[in-house]
Amino acid sequence: MQANTPPSDAELAAQVRQLASLMVVRGWKMATAESCTGGWIAKCCTDLAGSSAWFERGFVTYSDQAKLDLLAVNAEALLENGAVSEAVVGQMASGARMKACVDAAVAVTGIAGPKGGTADKPVGTVWFGWDVGGAPVEIEVVCFKGDRDAVRRQTVMHALQGLNKRL
Repeated sequence: MQANTPPSDAELAAQVRQLASLMVVRGWKMATAESCTGGWIAKCCTDLAGSSAWFERGFVTYSDQAKLDLLAVNAEALLENGAVSEAVVGQMASGARMKACVDAAVAVTGIAGPKGGTADKPVGTVWFGWDVGGAPVEIEVVCFKGDRDAVRRQTVMHALQGLNKRL
């Protein structure tokens, strides 16, 4: 379990400023594919004035059908592994990058709670996928502590930090 405290709005904004700088220097554009965060990563990115220089779009794919329709996630992957899985988040990240025709994409899918957790996938479980610059998609799973808002806020921060690290 990750024992992080939820980041503040100022901390999220600082990560976005760093991301913006890295994207602009490269002349790159990015996209997000979000399930459990419901567009919060995209919101943080577009809170920064001038984000249209580097932010292309966000896909909010909360339902399985949205993942299939918008990101071309394989139905078999959803059936065999569930939406909150390594297989699905990897396809979400690559689907977002390809569908948006961008240089970088981040995807998140998880269980923010308060319900929906299982023994294998407890509340707070979040899968991350980063598809950056044509390198193989990098995937990570984290289990955050806290209520729904805390899990989602930590997810946004981890997604942004992951992009910054990979750039």
